[in-house]
Amino acid sequence: MKKTHIVVILVIAVAIGIIMTNAGDASMYVTFNQAHELAVAGKKNNIHVVGQLKKDAQGHIVGIQEGVDKVSFSFILVDESGKEQKVEYNEPMPSDLVRSEKVVVVGSYAGEDFKASKIILKCPSKYQEQNVNV
Repeated sequence: MKKTHIVVILVIAVAIGIIMTNAGDASMYVTFNQAHELAVAGKKNNIHVVGQLKKDAQGHIVGIQEGVDKVSFSFILVDESGKEQKVEYNEPMPSDLVRSEKVVVVGSYAGEDFKASKIILKCPSKYQEQNVNV
């Protein structure tokens, strides 16, 4: 075999290894009840829960609280099954959080609290066509 063939095979092997490693971190969206069950079963990270911020009867968002350190914050997320859960995030609040239609939190349970390590905002209305009369 030529050296170039060996190098190509090694590169392919490394690429396959990277893909397999990252595939293990992939996760489906689950409800808070399912996330809690996963945590009890031993899955301690990368649980994805999708939901909406809790709103009052007038449609105003409620439950966002600034952390003691003035950087972190917590909020109440309502998942697809309707369960409300306090979510804690140790980073500054994303600027479009209150405008997003759906929020995906990635993290795990610590006791009865969900600790998010990442927040992904879903804003489909941003990409929908708007009627413009000219």
